[in-house]
Amino acid sequence: MTEAHLFVIGILLAWMAGIRAYLTVFGIGLAGLLGWVELPPALQATQSWWVLGTSGALAMAEFFADKIPGVDSVWDLLQTLARVPAGAFLAAATLSPDGHLGTGALAAGAGVALTSHLLKAGSRALLNTSPEPVSNWTASLAEDVVVTGGLALALAHPWLALSVAVVLSLTIALVLGWIARAVWRRLRPRSSPTAASRP
Repeated sequence: MTEAHLFVIGILLAWMAGIRAYLTVFGIGLAGLLGWVELPPALQATQSWWVLGTSGALAMAEFFADKIPGVDSVWDLLQTLARVPAGAFLAAATLSPDGHLGTGALAAGAGVALTSHLLKAGSRALLNTSPEPVSNWTASLAEDVVVTGGLALALAHPWLALSVAVVLSLTIALVLGWIARAVWRRLRPRSSPTAASRP
């Protein structure tokens, strides 16, 4: 695998960690354990049974917590402390041929994970304004599918997976921006004709 491919996979792992850190760690560790991919030295720790067991249990807890309106937003807030460092580690570990984690790779991974985390948390907070839970369940299941499918696609076709991740991120950012502007226009006080006509 070329350095370019490793770089793309590292960025993708960080992006997925910003959405589902535990599922991403569990998925890449399981892929390495089953021999589906040869992990770099720094990532081989994810193949250990205690990492797989811990990340798997936490991924199951997140699966249920993320589907409860209100609880999901609190969970997202708390998971900032896990998703960003996990993204930083996964990106740097993927790019490390000798197990040494580079500062630049750590910073890049943290930035990518923080970006996808903020997009996820922002969209879910917006969905929580709706009283019905169906939209939350749908969004949460979609995130599960995106991370699971994205991990498989990243290992098989990293450049295609990167394109999908970029398009998804831009789409979500544009939608959130459009909604934020619409809400701001509705909340902004309008000057009355009387006030406008005063000298």
